[in-house]
Amino acid sequence: MPLTSNISPEKVEQEKLYLEMGLSDDEYEKVKGILQRRPNFTETGIFSVMWSEHCSYKTSKPLLKKFPVDGPRVLQGPGEGAGVIDIGDGQAVVFKVESHNHPSAVEPYQGAATGVGGIIRDVFSMGARPVALMNGLRFGNLTTARTKYLFQEVVHGIASYGNCVGVPTVGGDTQFDDSYEDNPLVNAMCVGLIDHDAIQKGIAAGVGNTVIYAGAPTGRDGIHGATFASDDLADDSDQDRPSVQVGDPFMEKLLIEACLEIIDSDALVGMQDMGAAGLTSSASEMASKAGTGITMNLDLVPQRKQDMSAYELMLSESQERMLLVVKQGREQEIMDVFEKYGLQAVAVGDVTEEKSFLLKQHGEVVADIPVDALAEEAPVYHMPSKEAAYVKAFRQMENTVPHVTDHGTLLKQLLQQPTIASKEWVYGQYDSMVQTNTVVAPGSDSAVIRIKGTDKALAITTDCNARYIYLDPEMGGRIAVAEAARNIICSGARPLGLTDGLNFGNPTNPEVFWQMEKSVDGMSEAARKLGTPVVSGNVSLYNQSNGKSIFPTPVVGMVGLLESLDYLTPTFFQESGDLIYVIGETKAEFGGSELQNVIEGTYQGKAPFLDLQVEADRQNQLLTAIRQGLVRSAHDLAEGGLGVALAESVFNGKGLGLKADISGDPTIALFSETPSRFLISVSPDKREQFEAAIMDAHQIGTVNDSGEFIITTANEPFIKEDVRSLHNLWKGAIPCLLT
Repeated sequence: MPLTSNISPEKVEQEKLYLEMGLSDDEYEKVKGILQRRPNFTETGIFSVMWSEHCSYKTSKPLLKKFPVDGPRVLQGPGEGAGVIDIGDGQAVVFKVESHNHPSAVEPYQGAATGVGGIIRDVFSMGARPVALMNGLRFGNLTTARTKYLFQEVVHGIASYGNCVGVPTVGGDTQFDDSYEDNPLVNAMCVGLIDHDAIQKGIAAGVGNTVIYAGAPTGRDGIHGATFASDDLADDSDQDRPSVQVGDPFMEKLLIEACLEIIDSDALVGMQDMGAAGLTSSASEMASKAGTGITMNLDLVPQRKQDMSAYELMLSESQERMLLVVKQGREQEIMDVFEKYGLQAVAVGDVTEEKSFLLKQHGEVVADIPVDALAEEAPVYHMPSKEAAYVKAFRQMENTVPHVTDHGTLLKQLLQQPTIASKEWVYGQYDSMVQTNTVVAPGSDSAVIRIKGTDKALAITTDCNARYIYLDPEMGGRIAVAEAARNIICSGARPLGLTDGLNFGNPTNPEVFWQMEKSVDGMSEAARKLGTPVVSGNVSLYNQSNGKSIFPTPVVGMVGLLESLDYLTPTFFQESGDLIYVIGETKAEFGGSELQNVIEGTYQGKAPFLDLQVEADRQNQLLTAIRQGLVRSAHDLAEGGLGVALAESVFNGKGLGLKADISGDPTIALFSETPSRFLISVSPDKREQFEAAIMDAHQIGTVNDSGEFIITTANEPFIKEDVRSLHNLWKGAIPCLLT
């Protein structure tokens, strides 16, 4: 379809060109009703991107209302560029996660890089300085050339952009499964810091004020990117390459500094980045939120190509662009700041009293749309929901224990599973130390960033075990939030709130919509119980191809606060002689486990059961014990169970070993994935205080300096391995698979 604005409204209707843009027949008729006429080509394109799932959340909006979004610390919940939570002393943390899945499947390097650039802009558009990046990545198994290529290029793209823009990438989580073979997931998270009085909102307030375009000129990259992200990935996805943007991290760095300098000016009224749907979404959303309208002259928009049509200018998703509203008469001082940083900034329009989105080009009106029709009046669909048939069968299965003949050999297999194995190949490419605030770098349960000028720090994590959500979406949703919170607790921080990246298949499939519905229910229950309101997020649907959907994957990004660096707790064992404890009871729960994956090559049965009251009590008890100085190290028990966690706890280069004694069925003790459990080490002189402080703690062993990994049962030798050998298997697994 040519991207020209010269196609007549009659042709758009007669040839149903709107279908190619992403509007349904019913939606096109609704547009005609709003305008009281046929929309022209440009207007049709504008409606199509603003009413796409990616921009309007038209099928997910009813579900998102279930999330708890308020709390005593919440300063800004969903609805702006990012969420904002108070961290005391007049400061706040700003954070959000967003997906760039479809672009990364088609052009992995640029898709991932521009995902990083976009989420950074969401954060500094709020007035915050970006201080950390995280990511949640999902790929197929590393057995095909295409998956290896996607994995390598996505990581390179994330590293290249983050390293060049000067924001540390401090961690994340990377998992592998066949369900992501055709649809990798790339969820980027950014965290920023801000003073309360500097918080900005994306509003176009004040009739007569000036609309300023700043940053990179507009090109033809990313046109219809929002629509592209709101449909199944085509078999011939190479044709979608024009929908993938191209990023420039060096320009983004300049844009960050210019925008943060402008925050201090009372000339600034509002600011928003041009993300999905580009100039269209930023301008129309800013006006709608302020109850105003906007008029723009597209001849003034900086362009890479001078013959760009109105359609192309409005739908382009070129990167590193911001839209600002500035007080009338104060334009030059704002433009001077951008000029100081070598950036282009031009006045392109005005705020109007009439609530219309009026666009002119070459002296003609090319679009005239009621602004609320774009931002507020998109259709909302209550999709049919049907419990997935396979789930009924899984629930009726008994919790059986897989047959294991050699537990030592199996432990070595598990340590080499890509989802469990060391991700150093990934994070070794990231600059995690730029800005010099990183206290805990990638490789621990949570990353930790110091807040300069204070004794405080932020703990940050991303997490989600999609296998549990596939087996039981509601229980899996609970587990995803609880596990993220456990990661934060293990660092010594109190969880503050979360941002979610809801990655699912096609919502028109009632079973997929049911997965969405139930996982949101589970996440909401856990967020309420654990006091972690949902302050921002993103929905990415249609992650399927050839009729095959990804596992439902609602990635949870969570931030916690350490009021003092004295509370900082490492993931790894620290000293020979320390006592090893497990907090929590271990049951025969193998549904969705890594053990089930290795032995059976599939996932079935019940997901592990999580009691939210037990979870909350254990988290609070452990955090209290940490803050009383009773805990030497803390590690969440997750994929691979206790066996894997014990091994990981001595992989810190200190030459430590351990001896632990397990009771009962060794397969259950070592490899069950029962949630709400922690692996703790405690100094011997703190034993009595620790045991008095924690109800469900059981001592299982001792840290030593032998360099040996010894598990006994009834004090009889059961597993004996060299720690260095186990570490080499764990560390070398992913590089080995790639070569």
